[in-house]
Amino acid sequence: MQSQKNYKRIVIKVSSGSLFWNNNIAADVFGHLVEQVASLSDRGHEVIIVSSGAIALGMHILKMKNRPKELSCLQAVAAIGQHRLMGKYQSYFEKRNKNCAQILLTYDDFDNRKRYLNARNTILTLWRLKSIPVVNENDTISADEIKFGDNDKLSSLVASMVEADLLIMLSDVDGLLDRQGKVIRVINEIDSGIKALASPTKKQTSVGGMVTKLEAAKIAIAAGIPCVIANGNKQDVIVALAADAQKYGTLFISRKSLSAKQSWMAYGTKSKGKILVDDGAKKALLNKKSLLSVGIVSCSGNFSCGDIVSICDNRDVEFARGKAGLAVRELEKVQGKRFGKEIIHRDNIVIL
Repeated sequence: MQSQKNYKRIVIKVSSGSLFWNNNIAADVFGHLVEQVASLSDRGHEVIIVSSGAIALGMHILKMKNRPKELSCLQAVAAIGQHRLMGKYQSYFEKRNKNCAQILLTYDDFDNRKRYLNARNTILTLWRLKSIPVVNENDTISADEIKFGDNDKLSSLVASMVEADLLIMLSDVDGLLDRQGKVIRVINEIDSGIKALASPTKKQTSVGGMVTKLEAAKIAIAAGIPCVIANGNKQDVIVALAADAQKYGTLFISRKSLSAKQSWMAYGTKSKGKILVDDGAKKALLNKKSLLSVGIVSCSGNFSCGDIVSICDNRDVEFARGKAGLAVRELEKVQGKRFGKEIIHRDNIVIL
């Protein structure tokens, strides 16, 4: 039973909707959030806050009612709001004699394996120093990443990065609702029926909504991390969920299938190219075999040896990803032929 266990390592995603009401700062929400996190830390839990709010706070400071559409304006608003956001976290954590640390990430930091591991090591070290990492997307330099929405995917990637025991996504809703408007308490699989229940947000200070939360939950549970979507306005919701993940909201049951490295390849990287394989090669890969050159129909992109590439079947549907053992120009010379070594070793392949 996943709902009740000792979740030592917890990632908490806080939405803009939880921190801002009617475009105004919910100061008591900041205080209550920090109080709960500090309490868990005192009990030996390792906690990360993945916090949205920089753009929303920047809009509040600039007295903007509508979210800017121009990218450079979004980045400027985020720059104004980000240090104010961290200032609020710092002031509340200081009252609990706790240190917090700002970590700004882009999806490029996940795409680059070395930077990915550096970020992980930084977080682990902060925990050893009894400090609370506060993670946000680096909106001031991100471009297309801003479109992902409200840090939901970022929170699941961070959870996978540190091999968390639980991901809590706090919002201003009670969970995923069914057709009758009732909260679905437990979900074992995110299928088409569940996806159909999601709807995007209409708030000016936020992007994303339930659609991006379901996408994030899918990443988390694929990495073996249970995920819960709950209302951040409920009293002591974080502490309650840390003891019983089914106490509030919607719990997504995890299925341990991907290692941290596999989860990184599947969701944290940007594919640098594509390898099309025949039916025999696909069957072999699904049976945990390595990819051989003889089963490759074609390749495209501009990937180098060591890059992550998409592996597609003969209908051009991606079903796996892997770490290329040859650059694309070298692979073009041997595709469809017998070659002396694996193109992608089975240890460097993840089935999606």
